[in-house]
Amino acid sequence: MKYSTQLARLRERKLAQTRAKLDRKGAQDEDDYGYVLPPPDFSWQPPGADRGDTFQGARAWASVFRSLMEHHPVYIDADDALAGRWMFMLSRMRPQYRLDRAPFPFDYSHLEDEQRLYDITSGIGADAHFAPDYRIGLQLGWDGLKQKVRESLEKHADDAEAVELLEAEIEVIEGVQNWIGRTSAVGEAMARTENDPVRRKNLEIMAAVNRRLVGRPPSTLREVCQWLAWFNMASRTYNRDGAGGQLDELLRPYYEHDLAEGMIDDEDAMYYIACLLLNDPHYYQIGGPDKTGRDQTTAISHLILEAAHLLRISCNITIRVHDGLDEKLFWRGIDILFSDELGYPRFSGDKALVAGFMRNGYDAELARERIAVGCNWMSLPGREYTMNDVVKINVAKVFEVAFREMLEKDAAPSTGKLFALLTTHLRRAILCTARGIDFHLEHQYKNEPELLLNLLCHGPVERGRDASHGGVDFYNMCIDGAGLATVADSFAALEQRVELEGRLDWQTVARAMGKNFEGPGGEKTRLILSGSQRFGHGLSLGDKWAARLTELFTTSVKASPTPAGHNLMPGWFSWADTVRFGKTVGATPNGRRAGAPISHGANPHPGFRKDGALTAIVKAVANVQPGYGNTAPLQLEVDPCSGRSPDAKAIVGNLVKTHFALGGTLININIIDAEKIRDAHKHPEKYPDLVVRVTGFTAYFASLSQEFRQLVVDRIIHEQVG
Repeated sequence: MKYSTQLARLRERKLAQTRAKLDRKGAQDEDDYGYVLPPPDFSWQPPGADRGDTFQGARAWASVFRSLMEHHPVYIDADDALAGRWMFMLSRMRPQYRLDRAPFPFDYSHLEDEQRLYDITSGIGADAHFAPDYRIGLQLGWDGLKQKVRESLEKHADDAEAVELLEAEIEVIEGVQNWIGRTSAVGEAMARTENDPVRRKNLEIMAAVNRRLVGRPPSTLREVCQWLAWFNMASRTYNRDGAGGQLDELLRPYYEHDLAEGMIDDEDAMYYIACLLLNDPHYYQIGGPDKTGRDQTTAISHLILEAAHLLRISCNITIRVHDGLDEKLFWRGIDILFSDELGYPRFSGDKALVAGFMRNGYDAELARERIAVGCNWMSLPGREYTMNDVVKINVAKVFEVAFREMLEKDAAPSTGKLFALLTTHLRRAILCTARGIDFHLEHQYKNEPELLLNLLCHGPVERGRDASHGGVDFYNMCIDGAGLATVADSFAALEQRVELEGRLDWQTVARAMGKNFEGPGGEKTRLILSGSQRFGHGLSLGDKWAARLTELFTTSVKASPTPAGHNLMPGWFSWADTVRFGKTVGATPNGRRAGAPISHGANPHPGFRKDGALTAIVKAVANVQPGYGNTAPLQLEVDPCSGRSPDAKAIVGNLVKTHFALGGTLININIIDAEKIRDAHKHPEKYPDLVVRVTGFTAYFASLSQEFRQLVVDRIIHEQVG
């Protein structure tokens, strides 16, 4: 490839930047964000931060954001087709910010007792987690967006809330334009002093592209990639937004035009796309149906996959699998999954996602437009506010509350009584969570309005209302449950070992759990419990309880909307909170020790099957889908040695299709060697380019904390199949 030298250098710089972030900031148990570190001598902080003042509301956020844009260091790499890198996350620069709790200046103490009791991640004050419709910005450009806001401002001149929001939107746009304009000027200066003719020409084109994009909409493939990168960098800087879109359809018109005009060839296109993927690992979907059901796969869909393959860094591309999908795209995705061993692409299941979303009362056309654009989640780009992946109930903690109450109050405990108590407490936890969602929607616009995403949504600018406060048409609020296998296996262990076999009694189990399975007889009791029929065996007690718990969680979430009338959508997902949730839960009847991680998402607990039962896991997770358009992802760990088998790729590809035919919604797959991951855990510095799909996101393994690396290692070693 004619750009192979540039891409190789860009990849090496990416690895060096990742190492530098680890050295300066320490381990980060989250997405491999595309930011780079600012220059050592750079100094800026939000006004008032030295006094501990936070900023809230549209006017304050816009002022602080614009100040940051006007001071933001310029980043240009002469090997890159695109200018710019983001360096700050403004939402995390607010005084009083905590990773597990966003600053929120409104009192919700009336909810906090139950939130603590059930270990609820309420989502109150959480940022973004819905998707833009990039087409709005690509059609209008920054000047067009500003004109649209000004016209709405005139229309809403007597509406104080709208005036504050829309004036803030103008300030945000002008801040971004300042950043782009300064970058263009630096590019021009760099071109004048560059001796290498190839790099000089690239810098000249880059500067010219960005001069035009300060105001005008993009008109070429390179320009559209650059515009997308600017919006992504600005929204990341503002509040971490990482949602993408249907990337192949966004790029297709520009690619086809440039190709027809002889302006580019496919190698140029792959270079531009690779630079977009390098800029930040946003979540993009390719393939899948349009709203009428027609497959969206085109030549650019394949080029996106090949660009990621050439780049070989962390990436978050999802192939939407449906009956009409281009088979070449699907099988090339499987091939890259095996050949690159970088955890991409992911695969989402159109059949269950569309049918599930329709169960909320929507039609098939709208359901097909709801695409995979986040870690575990779907969204209607620019039309829906969801709080995806930021609202979670630790069901293992709810189980613990119910278990302790039963032992304290009932002289004749049973799994039936325990399930009844769990039902009561889970419904209380869901109601508390729903009330928290309402509280967030009532106040968030006065705390952290979505000033960047508003611009690429249908409604906020036109109505003068933030996306969190009536600006968009659809409010489908997501609630994820966490700890499914932990609870299912606990019920199964109690039913089998206490009620059916009589090998243990309730008092012995409770006593051993209270001592964390230590002391006389503790380990023996733990082994008896942990050896019971667990979720994932197939037709086991654990599978029965997992299905029953899914039915309980789903019907309880769907029993009613929030008190304010917002639709709720259940899912099973724990993200990186698997470790944190576990720390709040004592020992459990499945033999898990106090403080140990709870089960990951919808997956069975690792470590109980040694037979590589891939089909059992595929069926088990398909059987616990809540079924309303939210996901319960399947995480698979596959031995790369199996890739040497001529049938391995066909087996995995067919299992993906089987999972979706059975009702699955999303699959994340790691192809990784157990010996390699063990050594990387001990010596992460030896594997700076090792990428794993942690949950919905990919990350450089060396950048994870030791604790979280251990979680990934345990899962890969114990669940790996070949």
